Amino acid sequence: MGSPEEKLIEERKDKLAGWIDKVENPYWTRFCPKDHVQGIRNNFGDIKAGEKTGSKVTLGGRIIAQRGHGKATFFDLKDATGKIQLYARSDTLREKYPLLSKIDVGDIVGIEGEVFKTHTGELTIDIYNILLLSKSLHPLPEKWHGLQDIEIRYRKRWLDLLVNPNVREIFLKRKTIIQAIRDFLDRRGFLEVETPLMQIVPGGATARPFKTYHNALGKNFYLRIAPELYLKKLVVGGMEKVYELNKNFRNEGIDRFHNPEFTMLEIYSVYDTYKEMMELTQELVCEATRKVKGTLKISYQGKDIDLSPPWERVSFKEVLREVGGIEVNFKDDEEVKKVSIKEGLPVEELTKAQLLEHLLDKKVVSKLIQPTFVFDYPEETAPLAKRKKDDPSLVERFEVFMGKQELGNAYSELNDPIEQRKRLISSSKREFLDEDFLEALEYGMPPTAGLGIGIDRLVMLLTDSASIRDVILFPQMRPKF
Repeated sequence: MGSPEEKLIEERKDKLAGWIDKVENPYWTRFCPKDHVQGIRNNFGDIKAGEKTGSKVTLGGRIIAQRGHGKATFFDLKDATGKIQLYARSDTLREKYPLLSKIDVGDIVGIEGEVFKTHTGELTIDIYNILLLSKSLHPLPEKWHGLQDIEIRYRKRWLDLLVNPNVREIFLKRKTIIQAIRDFLDRRGFLEVETPLMQIVPGGATARPFKTYHNALGKNFYLRIAPELYLKKLVVGGMEKVYELNKNFRNEGIDRFHNPEFTMLEIYSVYDTYKEMMELTQELVCEATRKVKGTLKISYQGKDIDLSPPWERVSFKEVLREVGGIEVNFKDDEEVKKVSIKEGLPVEELTKAQLLEHLLDKKVVSKLIQPTFVFDYPEETAPLAKRKKDDPSLVERFEVFMGKQELGNAYSELNDPIEQRKRLISSSKREFLDEDFLEALEYGMPPTAGLGIGIDRLVMLLTDSASIRDVILFPQMRPKF
């Protein structure tokens, strides 16, 4: 007999066959709408109730509601700009009126008609022609009835977008945020560039890469974990201000803040230090926030956040002590292990650098609501960052936090090729030592500051989204079985 949904699908297939028999195959129908809903509302929204305009319009869109009233049928049609009511009369459509029984909620149609306003004040199109352009063989979910499982919303994003207008708004805001970032950097003389997604040596971050194989070259490649080393090569080549909005891939865990494929902004600016990069970060995020929110005072997951400058600045050591309640001497490896054991960290599995950053994540990050720069990190945490002149056990690095999450990471870049080689050898596997990058440094890289900002996390904050999967159109999901 089949399930109820299977029966509905068969009924819709029969309706499709009936339309093909009486009219034509909708998938071959050529229709070019000249109007859109928002334009019609802008042009005719002020007409009086009961008034006919005499203006003819053509629209394409999806039927999202249908109501029959004897010899008249009302539809709601939705396109990318909004929703409008359609009025279909038997005396206007004539022999085509019975064919409305072949049209279901979810179908894509093209219509021609005249704009008027009903006596109740509803802007409506009195249609005199309707064409089926694509049949929805599946019934649309009604206000997520039967689709409460959030996993299904992520897996079937097309349905999520169809029936949940708030989801579309998130991605429109994402576009606005990214455009604001580009405009900000372009005005300041930065050049947008593209660097390879497939790399022979993965570098620029500490992360597990995805491996792939190039048949023609007979070599293993890696999907990039960061574009940093390539962007620095461009700085060596004379591109003094560059940025890339890039996809990175890290073969690691999935949770509300992490997706294996994610979007990053990386920026490099010569003759700047991490101090100038703090100012640029603050200005950039504030501009994007104003563009999408209209204010610097936002709410994220029930917490009020004020992005008004200046943002708080606190050293790594101070924030561990004052916020996390941890006093530790970074230079004493045994003391770091002892404190980490006390906090329940697996000291045998993690390096000293990882232990220090895990302490920060565990004891501090969840308490950082307002925008905060944490700076001057232990040297072990950033092998690509320049040491502090007055304390070589620290590096000129900062991370920016707000809303209980890390938003960005930056340093004064290490441009000493001899020291860089030593530090990469001590912190990396030999197979991941990028000799091409080290050779580029040997030609001389100007003093430079670099910044990386997680675009997905920024969008989370500015759209009040609880999970990174809410702001990625097609997030990676665990297999169903």
